Amino acid sequence: MLVKKYRSRIINIISPFEGIYTLEFESLNGPYKFYPGQFLHLALDQDYDGSGQWPESRCFSMQSNPNDTTVKITYSVKGKYTRQMEEALKAGSEVWLKLPYGELFTQSHNKLNTVFIAGGTGITPFLSLFTHESFQKYINPRIYLGFKSVSYNIYHKELKNVKDINPVIFYEDINGVMDISLIFSQNGKNCDYFLSGPPTMIKTFKNKLLAEGVADCRIITDDWE
Repeated sequence: MLVKKYRSRIINIISPFEGIYTLEFESLNGPYKFYPGQFLHLALDQDYDGSGQWPESRCFSMQSNPNDTTVKITYSVKGKYTRQMEEALKAGSEVWLKLPYGELFTQSHNKLNTVFIAGGTGITPFLSLFTHESFQKYINPRIYLGFKSVSYNIYHKELKNVKDINPVIFYEDINGVMDISLIFSQNGKNCDYFLSGPPTMIKTFKNKLLAEGVADCRIITDDWE
């Protein structure tokens, strides 16, 4: 799928917690085209006109279903660029988006024996798949999610709308952090594992799976950051 630049307008901003924002964009120059699990580049430069060198930008996973007319992302304020986003972006603000990028779910993998593991906002690329018709091709997928607390699970409504899934959810203040050893013991080394979340989590979980004998090609990570 060809990468395209989309002049976009923010039509909604939700901030369920301080420093966490969900932005919803509408395209001003044609419908967005992407596959589940892909990500975009967001540029804030108001002087950019869509031509010439692409300005400074940041990558964000798209949590929307590709059939949706709008695109949603969720981000947490962690550095200079996301702080600038927090300060500058309002409903009605216009930005440039460049997409799609990535092949998280388009690369070859086993849909008959698949484990999805996400920490916090790392669930966003998974949501774009779970709510898409292509998810019906996965047979008995196992889903493990980790959040700081029940209140931080801001995706529960979207998850409830997904048929035939029963995710195992770890709430850090109740159950402790996600236990990759437990997850491995329940699934074994012949699964394809998708990992998405904080870089430290991805590195730790991947190393544990490798140490348990899971082949590197069976561990697929959303770690483009």
